[in-house]
Amino acid sequence: MLKVVINKLGEQDIKNRGITRWPIWEKEVSVFKWKYDGDEECLILEGEVVVETEEGSYHIIPRDFVTFKKGLECTWKIKSAIKKHYNFP
Repeated sequence: MLKVVINKLGEQDIKNRGITRWPIWEKEVSVFKWKYDGDEECLILEGEVVVETEEGSYHIIPRDFVTFKKGLECTWKIKSAIKKHYNFP
């Protein structure tokens, strides 16, 4: 089972899920390790990041809707400042 799932959502899907009302997280160019204690959904608004996992690397850019699954251990390599809406369902 994949621990990182990337989709593209249409404007109607974004509206129906209420994503624009989710909190926003921002981070400058940096590299850090992270472990997910629960699932996280996020919509990338700005920036670029490569997330390295045991499964492989994921290149994430604006308009990507990403689900990070519980238990994922990864390294975030932020290439340009990131801004995202996020939610813990």
